[in-house]
Amino acid sequence: MLSDEEAAVLAAIDEAGVARTLLELIAIPSVTGSPAESEIQHHLAGRLRASGLDVDLWSMDLPALLADPGFPGSEAPRDEAWGLVGQTQDGGDGPTFVLQGHVDVVPPGDLAAWEGDPFVPRVTGDLVHGRGACDMKAGLAAELAVLAALRDSGVRLRGRVAAHFVVGEEDGGLGAFGTLRRGYGGDVCVIAEPTAGSLITANAGALTFRLTVNGKAAHASSRYEGVSALDAYVPLHQALARLEAERNRDPHPLMAAYPVPYALSVGILRCGDWSSSVPDLLVAEGRLGVRLGEDPAAAREEFEECVARVCGLDPWLREHPVVVSWPGGQFASGRLPAGHPLPDAVRAAHADAVGGPALPERGAPYGSDLRLYAGAGIPALQYGPGDIGVAHSAREHVAVREVVDVARVLAVTVLRTVGTK
Repeated sequence: MLSDEEAAVLAAIDEAGVARTLLELIAIPSVTGSPAESEIQHHLAGRLRASGLDVDLWSMDLPALLADPGFPGSEAPRDEAWGLVGQTQDGGDGPTFVLQGHVDVVPPGDLAAWEGDPFVPRVTGDLVHGRGACDMKAGLAAELAVLAALRDSGVRLRGRVAAHFVVGEEDGGLGAFGTLRRGYGGDVCVIAEPTAGSLITANAGALTFRLTVNGKAAHASSRYEGVSALDAYVPLHQALARLEAERNRDPHPLMAAYPVPYALSVGILRCGDWSSSVPDLLVAEGRLGVRLGEDPAAAREEFEECVARVCGLDPWLREHPVVVSWPGGQFASGRLPAGHPLPDAVRAAHADAVGGPALPERGAPYGSDLRLYAGAGIPALQYGPGDIGVAHSAREHVAVREVVDVARVLAVTVLRTVGTK
């Protein structure tokens, strides 16, 4: 059952405007660490002001944040980063509901794999294609639609709604970290990441690692005079596969549906500089999945012990041990507290505003800003339009109908959480 206030807000959601907003946002090529990452924050600040919110747009103190002991890591070089928070002006003694989303997108990769420019959105029927379409410009469009509808409906809120739009999620969480460090918080938070009709209440973590393997150079015609760093790495690669299998035994029920909930993968392998030389250096970089509730320090220690065992069994590596380092993003796991009422509130709003099967609850095998909000004591879950399965690919797309439906569900959830006057 919808109240009069809820019906008024739903009626104020501009469905055509949702589509226009999505196209506008995709057209801003806000790749992580690029100047457009700052450009889109200024664009969104204008949108928030137009929705009647009090807006804080600030230049983040990067040296201070990077020096903070809790800094979650980053990979993209930056000269600047902008934080953005908008808050409704009315409100009294009610709770604060945070609508959160990241503005950065990953690079488009091989342009030949796309049909046209990935930052010129392409529309086929109800689908919008382009880099960032589902991850997560669609979520931002849904949240902007909710904020505009709250203004246009004239409904007065007992609590507050806050929009946290953040940079740097893709490479570690700089934006969310800086927003929380600035003192912003809330009573509950929904992150509109693509969840394909599910509620994501837990995230596995992910730690970026680097392995440096030394060999001994020699002319390839007398390779026996040298030690190939590639050959030295092979038993280590095999040991990492065994470690992955060990770490994925008996996963948490929220993660059990995934074939490999906590993946360990090598994504970059650099070795050698001349075809007729024995390579004397190999550098491997990858990601180590962190189990739900696991201390990242414990995950790093287990990984380093695995590498040390391999080195101890190899005559060359025993004298020239592999160096392990941890650059880039360091995502801890995160979870909504068990039994928290937020999932049921979203489910009920979905039933009343959209209808259809109840939203299932599950965990996700990738890291996100959820763990930063959970770590700050702010109960958070992910619910948004699109499917993560097509994110970070040339197949990235989202259905406009799904964006509108998510906006409707979020609008009702917000009203029932913060209350009305």
